[in-house]
Amino acid sequence: MKQLLCLLLTAAVAFTCNAIQPSERKIIRITTDNTELAFEVGPDRRLYQTYFGPRLLSEEDLKNLSWNRPAGAGSTGALEVYSTSGNEDYFEPALGVTHGNGNMTTYLYYEGSSVENIDGGTHTRINMRDDRCPLSVTLNYVVYPKENVIKTWTEISHREKKPVSLFRYASAMLYLNASEYWLTEFSGDWAKEVRMSQEQLRFGKKILDTKLGSRAAMHVSPFFEIGLDGPVREHSGEVLMGTIGWTGNFRFTFEIDNVGNLRVLPGINPYASTYELKAGETFTTPEFIFTLSSEGASQGSRNLQAWARNHSLKDGLGKRMTLLNNWENTGFSFNQESLTGLMKEAKDLGVDMFLLDDGWFGNKYPRSNDRAGLGDWEATRDKLPGGIPALVSAAGEAGVKFGIWIEPEMVNPKSELYEKHPDWVIEQPDRKTYYYRNQLVLDMSNPKVQDHVFSVVDNILRENPGVAYFKWDCNSPITNIYSPYCGERQGQFYIDHVRGIYKVLDRIKEKYPEVPMMLCSGGGARCDYEALKYFTEFWCSDNTDPVERAYIQWGFSQFFPAKAMAAHVTGWNRSTSVKFRTDMASMCKLGFDIGLKELSADELEYCREAVKNWKRLEGAIMDGTQYRLVSPYETNHMAVEYVNTARNSGVVFAYDLSPRFQGKLPVLRLQGLDPAKKYLVREINLMPGRKSSFIQNEKILSGDYLMKVGLDMFSHRHNNSMVVELTAQ
Repeated sequence: MKQLLCLLLTAAVAFTCNAIQPSERKIIRITTDNTELAFEVGPDRRLYQTYFGPRLLSEEDLKNLSWNRPAGAGSTGALEVYSTSGNEDYFEPALGVTHGNGNMTTYLYYEGSSVENIDGGTHTRINMRDDRCPLSVTLNYVVYPKENVIKTWTEISHREKKPVSLFRYASAMLYLNASEYWLTEFSGDWAKEVRMSQEQLRFGKKILDTKLGSRAAMHVSPFFEIGLDGPVREHSGEVLMGTIGWTGNFRFTFEIDNVGNLRVLPGINPYASTYELKAGETFTTPEFIFTLSSEGASQGSRNLQAWARNHSLKDGLGKRMTLLNNWENTGFSFNQESLTGLMKEAKDLGVDMFLLDDGWFGNKYPRSNDRAGLGDWEATRDKLPGGIPALVSAAGEAGVKFGIWIEPEMVNPKSELYEKHPDWVIEQPDRKTYYYRNQLVLDMSNPKVQDHVFSVVDNILRENPGVAYFKWDCNSPITNIYSPYCGERQGQFYIDHVRGIYKVLDRIKEKYPEVPMMLCSGGGARCDYEALKYFTEFWCSDNTDPVERAYIQWGFSQFFPAKAMAAHVTGWNRSTSVKFRTDMASMCKLGFDIGLKELSADELEYCREAVKNWKRLEGAIMDGTQYRLVSPYETNHMAVEYVNTARNSGVVFAYDLSPRFQGKLPVLRLQGLDPAKKYLVREINLMPGRKSSFIQNEKILSGDYLMKVGLDMFSHRHNNSMVVELTAQ
């Protein structure tokens, strides 16, 4: 396989008295089972990237990548691992510092490195320092060999007499060398999240960023794919897939330089965020997580999904609860009696939990719509005279668990919280206030606000230990941008605000480590792996139209396992069948948000059976290996397969979206099965009284046959679905 990078470098600065001699060459290897990222300390004691590609079997081969070979005509060759402002490189730096004396130039020299074993991998630290001022940088690389995933971040500190100002602070810097670079980005808006688009990168910069502060990923998601030597393909070709763990403003910079190398710089968006760093303080960037696949995006996704379950997602190896939510059924109009009835319906449906959504709180300003009450987290006495305790008790009597919706980072101006603490709110002084969704964002950089937000969860759980789940929403970006707490340090606000959120989540996780929480943000506008250290799943979109969900779930599955993606059966797009809606939601963590009394007897019985099937196949869907077989972006169909780790159980979901009249139907060739095993092939999720028309139903076929010949699971019907279970015999 062609190597991705062999950029070998010429010296750009004079040797120092402590120059590295050729016989003392220092090579640092960052390796998974399949990928190699290699650095070398040059004779000038600066650190350079010399290789990024498939893992080399011998370290001796790395010594043949002489560091002082020119990278290309007209190039300085100075492709530093963490390039800085003011040096000989003329492109975007990873680090930009204004020192205490006003000087804006920084040079970093290698001081040493160390490697330690961690759970599931290794952690390499590389220490560097400026030779003219006491500024230090530590590069961190954590490698997960089995999953073929690397995460990296940077720590910046100094001992200068005056504070320094950071105006660039990327999490990492990667170089790629290929004939072509194709970027897949994931953008959209409310109810049309993660729309995938692809373009070829050419000379200059392409930037993906967000400036929303909170609900930061509403328009652009914090992940990307780069196809090398051609567009990103599902099952073949080389692709770099990367994502950043940051719940605020982020930026990805992709820059092709004068000799055709691609530089990738992920990090916090420095927009309006020049950070004043005091002596002795350490600035830690977010983690950048990436994988390199030579078998297309599908294998890259499996790398990231396995890594997330094993090492990152909260309770990544645990089970997930099915649920019934009340929002689409009742909106704000409910009371204690009607909720008790819904809990009994949840039990009858066969799900594990009843989830109470928005509208349960506020007394001076009752939450009867989205214009009042947000911030006043006490149960509305008129609606719920017994409060949360009565609801927890009623759920227990019904035989289900009880979960509850909160939005603790937000406030309505019409609330007691706003009246008491206007200084806790992000709001411009002496200017007209702009309201997004009739609400404002609390200033999470303020420790008093952090205490308040923590108390929302703490009070509920101390008084009601039976509460089993939180849906944590965040419906507004930051508007009217001014932090009363930060005062003259407004350049630190965006960063300190997100850090404040993490401080609250750390306290909750420490005190209540077993309580699962859904990460929601008006849909999928929060979907990063730093937040998912605290949340068991996220809400992909408020758009639950099953046709739209085909694209939304396909997009999110590029970077997240199914057990991190919550999907509900609702009344969106009633022109589709309950079966089609349920089959689409069953690909993810299954829930319902629909009035069960609106369903016919057959539809309700179908849903009960679908829940049973999902629970029986949970090991494959939630913890198995995913194979995206047919893309809705390339055909009028979609198919996704899950196979458990033992390869003795699997399930295939196939959907006809809008097939052309008598168009040729794709054959589904399955993946990931044991070719030597025999599998019973059986259609499930059938409406009551309907027999399967699947011609291969109840047949026993070999894994070899299923992967080479395949199954005919598609039809010419619109909005049609088929679910097939595979059981090894």
